[in-house]
Amino acid sequence: MRGRASSIKSESYPGLTRGPSSSTRSTAGSSGLRYATPEDASKKILIGAVALLAALTPTMASAHLVAGEAIGFVSGFLHPISGWDHIIAMVAVGIWGAQLGRPAIWTLPVTFPLVMAVGGFLGLIGLKLPGAEIAIALSGLCLGAAVAFEWRAPLPAAAVLVGLFGLFHGYAHGSELPPGQNALLYSLGFIMATGLLHATGIAIGLIHRWLWGRRALRLAGVLIGCGGAFFLWKAAA
Repeated sequence: MRGRASSIKSESYPGLTRGPSSSTRSTAGSSGLRYATPEDASKKILIGAVALLAALTPTMASAHLVAGEAIGFVSGFLHPISGWDHIIAMVAVGIWGAQLGRPAIWTLPVTFPLVMAVGGFLGLIGLKLPGAEIAIALSGLCLGAAVAFEWRAPLPAAAVLVGLFGLFHGYAHGSELPPGQNALLYSLGFIMATGLLHATGIAIGLIHRWLWGRRALRLAGVLIGCGGAFFLWKAAA
């Protein structure tokens, strides 16, 4: 009975065997498959390192370029706020605009940097603009006087005056571009700093709604004018 059961099992499952046959072992051996060796692992590591270096090289070069561009932007941003002759004039533009009210409160702080960008371009290309230092000093004196006397100038006249001074301020910035720095980002830097100084002047000028505020602004105009006179004296000396 046991022999018949074994016979039935082998007939029902003809492929069932207890272990790999000799023909199966010989076929596996001749199929070309082999285990990885330490030399193979070393080659894979070397290839991966080269590929990683190739991928990172453009990224590192780009990071170096971005760092250089950032330096150009920072240099331009710091230029207007590193000299009091620039600071007092740009803050005065915002204060005067606040005194005049709408639309001058926005027109003057927009006109100044727009024309300043033109002056910056003239300085970048090396075009000579005589009397720039005197004009910058005069801007502090004249704008300080406008704030001190709360001059209610017509909007076109005020915009022309502010734009004229902005031209010379921009020229001074552009002509002092540090060597090897990005001219476009340098220009964006000093235009952005100028806008912030205008915004500071506008914020200060908001006290104009009160009587004590109007008096304080006129006093500030006197101080700005005195600063402009001092820089004019230095420029003319």
